[in-house]
Amino acid sequence: MVKQLGKYIGIVFLVLMIAAALVVAFNPVSKSQDISLSDAVAKINSGNVKEIVVRGDTLDITAANGDKFTSKKESDVSAVETLSSLGAEKNKLAAIQITVAEASGAAVIFSAIIPIVLPFLLIIFVFWYMFRQAQKGSMQAFSFGKTRAKLANGEGKKKLFFKDVAGLVEAKEEISEVVEFLKDPKRFHKLGARIPRGILLVGSPGTGKTLLAKAVANEANVPFYFVSGSEFVEMFVGVGANRVRDTFEIAKKTAPAIIFIDEIDAVGRHRGAGLGGGHDEREQTLNQILVEMDGFDTDSAVIILAATNRPDILDPALLRPGRFDRRIILDEPSLNDRDAILNIHAQDKPLAKDVNLRVVAERTPGFSGADLANLLNEGAILAARKNQKEIGQDNILEAIEKVILGPERRSHIFSKKEKEITAFHEAGHALVAISLPHTDPVHKVSIVSRGRAGGYTLKLPTEDKHLKSRSEFESELAVLLGGYAAEKIMFKEVTTGASNDLRVASDLARRMVTEFGMSESLGPITYGDKDELVFLGKELSNQKNYSETIAYEIDKEIKRLVTKGLTLAKKVLTEKINLLNKIARELITKETLEQKEFYALIR
Repeated sequence: MVKQLGKYIGIVFLVLMIAAALVVAFNPVSKSQDISLSDAVAKINSGNVKEIVVRGDTLDITAANGDKFTSKKESDVSAVETLSSLGAEKNKLAAIQITVAEASGAAVIFSAIIPIVLPFLLIIFVFWYMFRQAQKGSMQAFSFGKTRAKLANGEGKKKLFFKDVAGLVEAKEEISEVVEFLKDPKRFHKLGARIPRGILLVGSPGTGKTLLAKAVANEANVPFYFVSGSEFVEMFVGVGANRVRDTFEIAKKTAPAIIFIDEIDAVGRHRGAGLGGGHDEREQTLNQILVEMDGFDTDSAVIILAATNRPDILDPALLRPGRFDRRIILDEPSLNDRDAILNIHAQDKPLAKDVNLRVVAERTPGFSGADLANLLNEGAILAARKNQKEIGQDNILEAIEKVILGPERRSHIFSKKEKEITAFHEAGHALVAISLPHTDPVHKVSIVSRGRAGGYTLKLPTEDKHLKSRSEFESELAVLLGGYAAEKIMFKEVTTGASNDLRVASDLARRMVTEFGMSESLGPITYGDKDELVFLGKELSNQKNYSETIAYEIDKEIKRLVTKGLTLAKKVLTEKINLLNKIARELITKETLEQKEFYALIR
């Protein structure tokens, strides 16, 4: 309301300015010098006046030397009478050329009409503008249910193709068949094949779902409409369904075409699980999508491409064949894929000659494509801070730690005692890690604070792993408790520095027992069902599907696994107490040990 009022005031001010300009235009301001009538009489008597032009009540006086003056006389009195009454000599006035200039017809008319008409024109304009805004609002109400889908044309932007998307080999093969179908449908129709109705891209955040859709838009060379799932849902029931109808109607007019719905889980969740019941706006929108994709009247020339990272909460009717015929899984990139992704994102960055992106790929297991792009960007930022002209290998390796753990906190200064405790804590982690089988190599040990961590031991696998054994988990428990054990051995007490290690170890032990079936006493059974509210897409709690006796056994088994890991860690550190002291003293001196320094030290 305040914004609209300000707009109206601005319009009124603009109109008044225009009116003032018109008045000035028809009553031009004289550039002559203003003088009083007494001065004018004095100039006349001295013989310095050559000509006087009477314009209404204004006297335009021209001096003998060409100077111009302006003076005002009384209304309804002639100029000669006024000047004579003030003492002007008659013979001097007779010698002066006095002319009376009549005002132009237009000037007279405008001077008389504008003061009367202008207020009415102003009021009429304000009312016209208000009605126009109201009409515009009513038109917006009619367009409220129109589609929000946009047509991707790629003009003025760098076009993205399959060759620009690293990795995702199987995903690109699956989706390229659809592109070929759109380009040459007769080749498939001859064999009785029909075009897939829908393709669902499933993957963790950052794995390239939207990126792949952008490549499809340029590869297919057909109209490509993109819209977010949340753009269908409004607070008014029926608006989302109308937008779905409008989207499909536009796509059918330009068929063959592709509609890309990003984050389809915003409207595609299980029906009947919402807070609004069967009349919920989201459910109505989903019903319309189901009908448009494979209802009584469908058009096979329109393909739906959708992306989600929560396929488990989608409605079964949406996932059946005939709607989403294909489900393409986008995994986290492998080592070779990470190398290829890094090379693509490094094309527009000045890298130093010593940069080896293969080493970076080896140090980033579990990173998605978006994480790798962010990694190189962080490396470029770190290089810019140091006023470097190129991005070095050390910048990128430092960026890895920054992305994983957070920025360095050099200002977080430990006391001498705290620094010693932290050094022994991290030395305990590192020593247990290199002493046990089934553990990942240590890449770096540091007691410099990063993020929320007072110090850290960076362990990274040498190859991509998709399966983990019980032995690996047990070794991991011992490594997690290595810092806790070192503090207890060296200082005979523990600090809060081990709190995160204990939480991670307890959670890992619980998952070994309840999810992975790695407990000998409880057997190969999973315990607990995740209870989530589908409408919100959020896990609320673990539902107990076991008795209190089993719950007691689970707690005992978790304690046994954690205690076993702690005992193993204590055993390793006690046997290698001299090496523990050596690593800790080196950390106190240098604060950071890289992989080569660390392994040279323990040898």
